[in-house]
Amino acid sequence: MKRQWWSAPSPIAQTDLTPTLESVVAAVRSHHPDADAGLLERAYAEASVWHAGQRRHSGDPYITHCLAVAAIVAELHMLPPVVCAALLHDVEDTACPPQRIADQLGQEIADLIAAVRTAAVSAYPQPSKDTTPASDAAGPSWERGVLAIRLADRLHNMRTITFVAQPKQLLKARETLDVFVPVASAAGLETVGRELQDLASAVLQPPPSSYAVTGRLLTVFTLLLPSQQRARWQEEWSADLAAHTTRRARIRFTLRVLLGAPRLSMALRRPSRQERR
Repeated sequence: MKRQWWSAPSPIAQTDLTPTLESVVAAVRSHHPDADAGLLERAYAEASVWHAGQRRHSGDPYITHCLAVAAIVAELHMLPPVVCAALLHDVEDTACPPQRIADQLGQEIADLIAAVRTAAVSAYPQPSKDTTPASDAAGPSWERGVLAIRLADRLHNMRTITFVAQPKQLLKARETLDVFVPVASAAGLETVGRELQDLASAVLQPPPSSYAVTGRLLTVFTLLLPSQQRARWQEEWSADLAAHTTRRARIRFTLRVLLGAPRLSMALRRPSRQERR
């Protein structure tokens, strides 16, 4: 009987806390009660050995990325061999001997890791108006396990992309929108696809900074003033705004301008004594 690697995904709960081996094992066993925890523990031990001393751009130990990818894959109901491959998906970038994983954990897991390294995400069927999300009949379930690891790897990298140089952020975000989001949709992983889309869009179209927002508000406030006075006061307020270096200080300054703008408008519109004579 052919083993099934894929089942209906459940929502992925994102958290700022780095997953632990215990939480990954618990996630696997919540979907597969008879899962061999020892296999997962051996895979984690191998990953810890070969990634020892490596750091991510954030400064975190590299093993935290391996655990995060494994946790996402486990929440997608993957079987233990796929979760083990997720823990070890970057081991080929280390000094690990080529045959070691097969010897220690079995050829099945070694083949999964090799497939993760060589499989092109873009080769997965793209969604179209005339097709529905891919089902198990669309391709081998084993291949979907590989796809789950690739998507999970990209998802965690996008969650932590702020630690990467901006040019690379933009490149990865565009690739995520153009390739990974459609593939996640085609695979029926709508939760993964939506989060990838949100994260990539936030990089490509970041929310305006507090400086830009407060600057635009000050421009709006000048509309309360007489037209001949607006340019002068916008220039003055902008200079004062630039002198405030923190977000809180800029917001407080903008609020003071807002509260004082009506009174200033009345004062500027009141004729001077000379004009009243």
